[in-house]
Amino acid sequence: MTSDQHPAAPADPGAKYREGQAAFKRLTRPIAVPMAISRVLGVVYGVLAVVPYVILVHLGGVLLEAWDRGEGPDAARIGAILAWLIGAFCARLGIYYVALLVTHIADIRFGHYVREQIVRTMSRAPLAWFSATASGRIRKAVQDDTHEIHTVIAHAPVESTAAVASPLSLVVYAFVIDWRLGLLSIATLPVYALITWWMTKDMGPKTAEMDQHLAEVSATMVEFVTGITVVKAFGRVGDTHGRFRRAAETFSSFYVAWCQPLLTGSALATSVVSPAVLLLVNLGGGALLVGAGCVTPVQVIACSLIALVIPQAIEVLTSTAWAYQLAGAAALRLVEILDIPSLEDTGKRVPDGHDIVLDHVSFSYGDLLALDDVSLTMREGTVTALVGPSGSGKSTLATLIARFADPDSGSVALGGVDLRDIPVKELYRHVAFVLQDPQLLDIPIRDNIALGRPGATDEEIMRCAAHAGIADFIESLPAGLDTVVGADTDLSGGQAQRVSIARALLMDAPVLVLDEATAFTDPESEAEIQDALSELVKGRTVVVIAHRAAPVAGADQIVVLERGRITGEGTSAELADHPYYRALAGTRTEGRK
Repeated sequence: MTSDQHPAAPADPGAKYREGQAAFKRLTRPIAVPMAISRVLGVVYGVLAVVPYVILVHLGGVLLEAWDRGEGPDAARIGAILAWLIGAFCARLGIYYVALLVTHIADIRFGHYVREQIVRTMSRAPLAWFSATASGRIRKAVQDDTHEIHTVIAHAPVESTAAVASPLSLVVYAFVIDWRLGLLSIATLPVYALITWWMTKDMGPKTAEMDQHLAEVSATMVEFVTGITVVKAFGRVGDTHGRFRRAAETFSSFYVAWCQPLLTGSALATSVVSPAVLLLVNLGGGALLVGAGCVTPVQVIACSLIALVIPQAIEVLTSTAWAYQLAGAAALRLVEILDIPSLEDTGKRVPDGHDIVLDHVSFSYGDLLALDDVSLTMREGTVTALVGPSGSGKSTLATLIARFADPDSGSVALGGVDLRDIPVKELYRHVAFVLQDPQLLDIPIRDNIALGRPGATDEEIMRCAAHAGIADFIESLPAGLDTVVGADTDLSGGQAQRVSIARALLMDAPVLVLDEATAFTDPESEAEIQDALSELVKGRTVVVIAHRAAPVAGADQIVVLERGRITGEGTSAELADHPYYRALAGTRTEGRK
């Protein structure tokens, strides 16, 4: 699977929705207690919404009594009522503040926990997983998906709970005032509930399906943009653009078909609970009850205001429900990363020597078999060269020796000990490597070279840099070893590779794996590096991987890999009749001519 490929979407979007909600519950388990506390505070906050209405009715009663007596209202009594009103307001505000404080602290803890788990998981993940996973997916998980859940943790527990508790409490109070006024306050809700049910009955599966379509649009867009140079050069722009266009059109068609009926239903639902309709029902019906002497005008006004609270609560619940939909999809993507298989690090043994032995090793990238029943011994202190066409399994074999992945079957042993039985830190004291694609950090060159030995002196660093053929370049820089890669200077591919080689040499590990170590160097520099390596490899077990014969001609053992199998093994002279190696050596001869 390439970096731009994505796993196939589930056939049932509803299943993905349910998986997302389960993933959200799993991720938020560590903050379950503060979430529960915030919901309790949200209930209290919502119930306290009744207090102003109780005080309003009480205040209206006091004023009406004074009016009936033809006297002015009792100032002390009015002052006491207003004090209760201010006190209730302050108490409600304080509870809301504390509830949000609890949820935001929980959100900070959650973000730290998830990002820490992602980094920890990726640090133990096999290299094959990174090869098969787009870097954008990892960035989206660490940044976007974690932030997507922010609203549901930091705000939803309080606001959604209050949005339920507040109108329920107010409706109960409306019934306490008068059961007929209570019925008027909720008269339009059954119609609204029926329309909303029809609109949202497929919301979960539809949201999951939308997420799948967006993922396809994103994948084809990345494919089109990142490969634009190649596809234009070969006149195939129409193919990749066509895939992106079809994905975009599929999403647009789906979204329009989904939203058109929702717009009609939304307009009807909004109309049913609009302030105009609610006031018409409550004030009209209330006026009839006042005329019949059943209730007072103040009670009608209070219940009418209660009815106006219901649409606000519905709006909060609707937006919260949508936030939960998005959070579920984000949580599922996070869990998919957290559940990637990790390399076990439970070993406690130390290698006894530095022979490398592969015993019937097989390894696959998904359905693609990269190594097929490979058995090979690399003796301590010898140089073993791996050659073969692209895709033959050379780099895969190197990743297994460095234990960037574990074989599907068979074993890789160092010094007579299976790599899985050696602690990772101990293993990397014994094995240094230079990968095909040099990776440098945006830090000073000194720190890039000393990455494996932070305490190395400048003299040691420059000695290794000289062996790698990069010392002269470093000395030519104004800041020398303090030059920050990326900020102060940009290194060419060959220069970056030499820094990577110097890093491996500085580690002074007994085993050295060079995966296409001279791939980005010119012939003159390659010769210099090979001369330096010939001195430095003495007494070490060295594995060299190359596409050309020149870097490996003097190896103690040359292994030819084709289609994941060993098809030849021996010295350069012994492989003279091997078809692939003869062609490789012939290419070298032609190059000299």
